[in-house]
Amino acid sequence: MNENKTQGTKVKSMFAAFMAGAVVVGGLMFTSDKMNLFGYDAQSVQSGVAAGAANSAAANVQTASLTPTGTNSVSAIVKTVSPAIVKIETKVKQTNRGQNRRNTKQQGAESGDTIENGIGSGFIFDSSGYILTNEHVIDGADEIDVYVQGYDTPFTAKLLGSSYDLDLAVLQIQGDKAFPSLKLGNSDTAQVGDWLVAIGNPYDFDYSVTTGVLSAKERQISIDDEQGTRNYKHLLQTDTAINPGNSGGPLLNLNGEVIGINTAVNSEAQGMGFAIPASTISSVVDKLKNNETIPKEPAPYIGVALQNISTDMLEDLKINSTKGAIVAEVQQGTPAFAAGIRQYDVILDVNGTAISNTDELTKAVQAAAVGDELKITISRDGQTKNVTVKVGNRNTATNYQG
Repeated sequence: MNENKTQGTKVKSMFAAFMAGAVVVGGLMFTSDKMNLFGYDAQSVQSGVAAGAANSAAANVQTASLTPTGTNSVSAIVKTVSPAIVKIETKVKQTNRGQNRRNTKQQGAESGDTIENGIGSGFIFDSSGYILTNEHVIDGADEIDVYVQGYDTPFTAKLLGSSYDLDLAVLQIQGDKAFPSLKLGNSDTAQVGDWLVAIGNPYDFDYSVTTGVLSAKERQISIDDEQGTRNYKHLLQTDTAINPGNSGGPLLNLNGEVIGINTAVNSEAQGMGFAIPASTISSVVDKLKNNETIPKEPAPYIGVALQNISTDMLEDLKINSTKGAIVAEVQQGTPAFAAGIRQYDVILDVNGTAISNTDELTKAVQAAAVGDELKITISRDGQTKNVTVKVGNRNTATNYQG
């Protein structure tokens, strides 16, 4: 009894666990600009619109994409697609909620007034005024203003539909003629090393252009926010410079087609941005336009919190190597609990493949499909045993707290 207490104290003192099946990557942040978070100065807000009368926008334009030759210059792409790229400013009413978001009350604002809350980007994908952006750009907004090049005043946008899990939203603005629009490309055919162009409004520098390459595909990251954790899948990774305010803006190939929506950046790295691929967007855009529920993608999990092993734990755990992962917590009713896994068990391998740390175990769970059976070897009190865990779906687990 005392030995168990000692063991638990040592393990918990170093506890930095996460649930198997959900990786949290440090240093990641959304690339929208919430004013306090990124040092945005409300006094320096510019009009955000290009000079010119409303009738200067090209009439009857159905698409701003270029002819798909793949040899277009960056300047030609920018000139052609820019009219379809928008700046999004969100406002909240001056209430306690607004004060909490900014941690201060804007000078001179009375209760009920709207104040600037954040800046993001977006693009028109349908000439009748449909706009794609990130959900986190417009989250919590009481008013959404959209600036379109060629118009002196912003449009008030209507939110048609959004998905927290996918971090996507569709807005609509009303005009008296067709808007320029961009075409969604095929992100599946994009190759690592392809040149890309990003256009957005980083730090309120309107319609900034950056270039880079596609660094990798099928990235998975997670970002915590006030509502929970967004688990992104199938992301495109790019070294194209992306900064706060770029969120929701397009990531374009050299055909001028949108292959992704710029979404997140690793603030601890240089040149590591992430975009939601066009393949994900295309599969849900009609549902977003019609405000229909989007089914959640199955999320494999087994229901354990994990911790890496340090050398001062070896004696208490009765093992002689730091390879493996400690079960710091297991919830009743989860697949791991049903299989007999308990707190302080050490997971050594999955399906015959040795596990060195928590990351490897998490990836093994994520690589499985819901319903798969995993053969897991554990060490308990110095004795090894094999258990079979049937992978569950975190999205439908009523007893899952992680």
